[in-house]
Amino acid sequence: MELPSRNRGDELLKPGECLDIRRRLRRIAPRHNLATVVACAFDWRTRILPFYYSSVHMAPAGVRAVGAALADAGFGRTRIVLQQWNRRFRPSRMSLDGQVPDMFLVSSMQIHSAQCEALIRDACRIDPGRRPLIIAGGPKAIYEPWSLFGADRSGPWGADVAVTGEEYVLLNFLEVVLSVRADNEPLRSAFLRARDEGLLEGVPGLVYARTDRRGVVEELVDTGVQRLVGDLDELPHPVLGYQLLEPPSRRRTLAGQAMDPGAVRRHNWIVSLVLTSGCRFSCPYCPIPAYNQRQLRAKSGQRIADEMARLYEHYGIRQYFGTDDNFFSNKPRTLEIVETLGRAEINGAPLRRVARWATEVTVHDTLGMKEHLHAVRKAGIMALWLGVEDITATFVKKGQSVDKTAEAFRLLREQGILPVPMLMHHDGQPLYTRGTQYGLINQVRLLRKVGAIDVQILAMTPAPGSRSYEEAFTSGQVIQSAGGKKVEPYMMDGNYVVASRDARPWRSQLRVAMALTYFYNPLRLLVSLILPKSNRYLVDSGVQLTGMWGLSRTLPRMLGWALRLMTGKVKRQLRPPGTVLPLRRIEGNPSSHAAGRACASQLSQAPEAR
Repeated sequence: MELPSRNRGDELLKPGECLDIRRRLRRIAPRHNLATVVACAFDWRTRILPFYYSSVHMAPAGVRAVGAALADAGFGRTRIVLQQWNRRFRPSRMSLDGQVPDMFLVSSMQIHSAQCEALIRDACRIDPGRRPLIIAGGPKAIYEPWSLFGADRSGPWGADVAVTGEEYVLLNFLEVVLSVRADNEPLRSAFLRARDEGLLEGVPGLVYARTDRRGVVEELVDTGVQRLVGDLDELPHPVLGYQLLEPPSRRRTLAGQAMDPGAVRRHNWIVSLVLTSGCRFSCPYCPIPAYNQRQLRAKSGQRIADEMARLYEHYGIRQYFGTDDNFFSNKPRTLEIVETLGRAEINGAPLRRVARWATEVTVHDTLGMKEHLHAVRKAGIMALWLGVEDITATFVKKGQSVDKTAEAFRLLREQGILPVPMLMHHDGQPLYTRGTQYGLINQVRLLRKVGAIDVQILAMTPAPGSRSYEEAFTSGQVIQSAGGKKVEPYMMDGNYVVASRDARPWRSQLRVAMALTYFYNPLRLLVSLILPKSNRYLVDSGVQLTGMWGLSRTLPRMLGWALRLMTGKVKRQLRPPGTVLPLRRIEGNPSSHAAGRACASQLSQAPEAR
């Protein structure tokens, strides 16, 4: 089920409010002197293609944004811990400046749910009198906040509160809690008092637990949908987040100080930057438009240029990736950004000669920008990831076709921009078709022919928060287990076929594996050395080498799962995940996040599909 939107005209914060709240917090921050640890949950079983390298060499934008917001609000005693770099970190052992932190924040994607739960459970082991306030955030909290609160009465665990929005929601929450905090009072104690007095009901974007005296959760309260920051220039500068990173180590505890600036570049090859948010398409499998409440938001070109300049000056980083949903969605906005970056300089040199960046777009919008692609290249863009999904538009229609895709790739290559297609394998798509481009191999071959040096091929997987999510369960597509192995959250990354109407889903798994092998192989590496698809020599062959290495780590996982699907008993799951805890709005009516629970109750008599 998609997230609801606020009433028309009430989706955005008032201009300047995101700046104002940080100013207000700066005035009171010295009195409270909070210590905070922000952890990014990471399940190492997800380290396979297409994110084999970026997952450990690009610090996630979400936790950096939270850390930057706290630092800019005056709470500089903040440390960001990435489980990608600190695999053995344990919250129960953490100490910052010689004390247990006042706040412990955990951010997690859906695929890292197991590690997120483990971090929260471990933090709950801290003596209640010293335990920090536990706050959960990230996509897991946005779409399934109820899963972050344990329902086990024999061993209570869980976050104190889940933030179902962006960094402004956290700052708003913190401002309310600090308004009632007494001198030297534990922050969690102040939170409990603010909760019990109903003060948190005026902070949209929270889900928090009401507990009994033993700490067992009795119900969850949802304060509603967040208001979004309309002008992304109001967000804290990303350079602040990099000053807070925990150095990579095998320790369970924290280091005495944050990572040395000189080490940031060695471990963080690429910087992920928030440039724009929102997409004007509304694909049934994608939760992004609903999350953004159908709003298109952006930073100005001047702000983006400043971010790249300061990050280069501080850390010497040259490579950037925009976390855009569709950078070309709004043509006037895009032109303002690229034309500004085209004129910008870093230390007296054109920005494009110092900084190189890439982002995501669609085929349709690329063709809409064809007269301006020279300006796009002049702005420093070296590659574009294109959401092709299916060239023939049989699966989803986003204005693409075989001819349009080929034209878009040709136009990009003429400007020296590397096109990287993102394909989505779906039910009914064969491996190969004769006379058409519908087959998966047909599409991979065509895309390589028209200039793709890299490719992403993922299986269609139900995404929480999308329109098609619940239907995927109720129609019997979702696989619960195969060959005795249960489908775990880390397997919902698109590499494993976990949803299919096909009675023999192993065929889809093998198609994805074969298509990747068709694209990355020694023969293609040899050809790339002689006839490269890039005018930058060795880029094509370099991508082939790294792709082959990543594939060597990915194929065993895919083929092992395919074998289970082929030889084992496949059980289907007819009920979407849902809360077993009462989850209500502050008005008393059921929360939209409880939709899965309602659906489950309706299907309580349904037999399990085999």
